[in-house]
Amino acid sequence: MKGHCLCGAIAFGTDATPQGVSMCHCGQCRRQSGGIWSSAFVKETELTITGEVRWFAASDKARRGFCPSCGSFLFWQGTGEDTISFALGAVDNPTDVTLEKHIFTADKGDYYDICDRVEQHP
Repeated sequence: MKGHCLCGAIAFGTDATPQGVSMCHCGQCRRQSGGIWSSAFVKETELTITGEVRWFAASDKARRGFCPSCGSFLFWQGTGEDTISFALGAVDNPTDVTLEKHIFTADKGDYYDICDRVEQHP
C-alpha cells in the first residue's frame, strides 16, 4: 500500500495489513480535513515515510501529521502509542480495505447523515 500528499512532497507506504479502517467524525478531524477523515493504522515501524512531515498536537492525547507544502492531513498518532494512522484518501487505489466502523459519531456534523450499515461508535 502506497500513498502521498497532494503535492507529492510526502510519500508513505507499508507492506503490513492495515487495521482499524474507520471514518472519524470528531470535531478536530472535521476541522482539519474539511469533512470526515478516513484512516487505517499499522505499527509505526511498519510505515515508511519520506519527506518532511510537520506535526501538530491539537491535544495532549494525539498529534497530527501534515504536509507543510500543500497542507494534506496524512497521519494521526496517539500519545505513547506504537501505531500510526494514515489517511486512506491519500492511498493509491486499490486500497483492498473495507470500512469497519464510524467513530465519534456523536460529534458528527449536522449537515449529513450516516446511511450505511457500518458499526457506529459515539
